Amino acid sequence: MDIKAAVTHSQGKPFKLESVQLADPDFDEIRVRIVAAGVCHTDVVARDLGIAPFPIVLGHEGSGVVDAVGAGVSDLKTGDHVVLSFAHCGNCGHCLTGHPTVCDTFNDLNFGGAMDDGSRRLAQGEQSLATFFGQSSFATYSIAKSRNVVKVDPDVDLALLGPLGCGIQTGAGTVLNRLKPEFGSTIVVYGAGAVGLSAVMAARIVGCQHIIAVDVHDSRLALAKELGATHAFNGKDVDVVAEVKKLTGSGSHYAVETTGVPPVVKQSLNALRPLGTVAIVGITPEMSLDIHNDLMAEGKSMIGVIEGDSIPRVFIPQLIAYYKAGEFPFDKLVKFYDFEQINQAFEDSASGITIKPVLKIA
Repeated sequence: MDIKAAVTHSQGKPFKLESVQLADPDFDEIRVRIVAAGVCHTDVVARDLGIAPFPIVLGHEGSGVVDAVGAGVSDLKTGDHVVLSFAHCGNCGHCLTGHPTVCDTFNDLNFGGAMDDGSRRLAQGEQSLATFFGQSSFATYSIAKSRNVVKVDPDVDLALLGPLGCGIQTGAGTVLNRLKPEFGSTIVVYGAGAVGLSAVMAARIVGCQHIIAVDVHDSRLALAKELGATHAFNGKDVDVVAEVKKLTGSGSHYAVETTGVPPVVKQSLNALRPLGTVAIVGITPEMSLDIHNDLMAEGKSMIGVIEGDSIPRVFIPQLIAYYKAGEFPFDKLVKFYDFEQINQAFEDSASGITIKPVLKIA
């Protein structure tokens, strides 16, 4: 079928809305009419750093309505409201033990440009187009494997839900699924973007005593306090490590580092108390650490977390339930843009004007 999609033809080029051909769903696949799609930093990385093949249709935080189902799909039907999440094989040891975020073929399935059988579902004439995260949701319709699709509550605004498939589940899941902070513990969240603010809201849910947000934008720190942060430090104005230790006595039990900025990563380690743990979720370049003084001498842990170590079909409905109860107001992060404003949405995200842009596609 003919659809409209935002095509990226080569590295660093702006998005162009063009006519694209989408194949019918194959075995264990569904076709989704995309209602909205979130803008995520990973889309920026794919566009600008070339971590996936070109030409490509990006987008990996899609939400929509099931339009058609292929053979072998038994748990989804036409008309279901769904959120699309990351691709995983479902068969490797990590998938089968509840850790699909570290699927053995995660990189191939999400960044390789093809479905798990090596075929592609998008084309422009004789030219095939690469798929992103097994969905390519910057389009009016998308094909995805059924296991990568989450059926969601039809009573909630579907346009709002796409970011749950990546950025928001990354922040919240890092706290709730991986760090699992104890009631009354202290956590510092570095970076008050969509991922960091989701971590702040999750920390409030579990009852952390001190929830400290760190950023360089006062407006984002104000929102962090509205969403549950007990303290907020502007990294341009204060010595963050000193302030955290002054507040907590010996440092934080936990930290979530979302910025990927090497000096901030070092802050997140140095502000931990002995035996503290920092989870690194931001894309971080090569950097130097003094392993003895920064890490080993006080028994600290530094871990990497992908997609919040989540099982999307379990975790995303849980987040929606907390949202409906008023305890996870992630809607306060979102600003909607028309599909035609996609390049503006990316610019506003990069400048910090908008925390979580969401494209309304249909």
